[in-house]
Amino acid sequence: MNTNILPHHQRAINNLVKEYQNDKRFKALIIGGSVAKGCARPDSDIDFMMVAADEEFINRQKVGDFFINRTDLTDYPGGFVDGKVIDMHYLRQVVDRGNEPTRSAFDQAIIAFSKVDKLASIIHSIQQYPEADRDQKIRKFYSMTFIQNWLMGEAERHGNIYTKSRAASQLVLFAGRLILTYNRVFFPYHKWFYEYLSKCNAKPKNLIKEMNQVLSQPTVENASRLFENIRGFRNWNVTDIEAFRWFMEDVEWSWRDNKSPLEDW
Repeated sequence: MNTNILPHHQRAINNLVKEYQNDKRFKALIIGGSVAKGCARPDSDIDFMMVAADEEFINRQKVGDFFINRTDLTDYPGGFVDGKVIDMHYLRQVVDRGNEPTRSAFDQAIIAFSKVDKLASIIHSIQQYPEADRDQKIRKFYSMTFIQNWLMGEAERHGNIYTKSRAASQLVLFAGRLILTYNRVFFPYHKWFYEYLSKCNAKPKNLIKEMNQVLSQPTVENASRLFENIRGFRNWNVTDIEAFRWFMEDVEWSWRDNKSPLEDW
């Protein structure tokens, strides 16, 4: 038994294995979420991915049924198992072009059972940080951090509460994504954002404290403090005019090239 997993969570995993291991409709069971990451609370549910055989996945796709949610496989108050049904084609797509939140779902994933050759190797490939676009991401995330700090000033100058709130959340998001990328750590989507930032060894001092200050009090002063902390952390090799130009070409004009929104990277 994995010593990082609470006994009642391990029992639920054992029940999942017993229930589905000999079911010909399914090829593998992958445990993810807080249980796999070793930071589950006693009342946490069991997140998992069930790899379906091709025919089973096609049948589920026809009716839009991609979920397995059960309470009868757990023996603790409020416990349940919460699974998504995927197929091998999905896993190969994640290796090829999965975005960061999708890849992070496999961070520290546990293969509970498998009838798939080299599944561990496939998951290992998913877990590797892609170097090909890292430098480009760093430049874009820094540019967006710069722009959001500038927008906070514009919002305060015009007394626009909505824009101040929007600039604050975007400033925090892209400042954090910049640091995650610099550390080669996947963006795990918003629920685990701070958790993963806290694991980064290379980051500005008081980063999360200053991010919280911007969110709780979206002012020019707090935004500038956070941005200057980011700017001074290292030379990001992006001038102010380059940041403005990038925002115009890649955000305001993104519709011209059907580009994916930066938040999806």
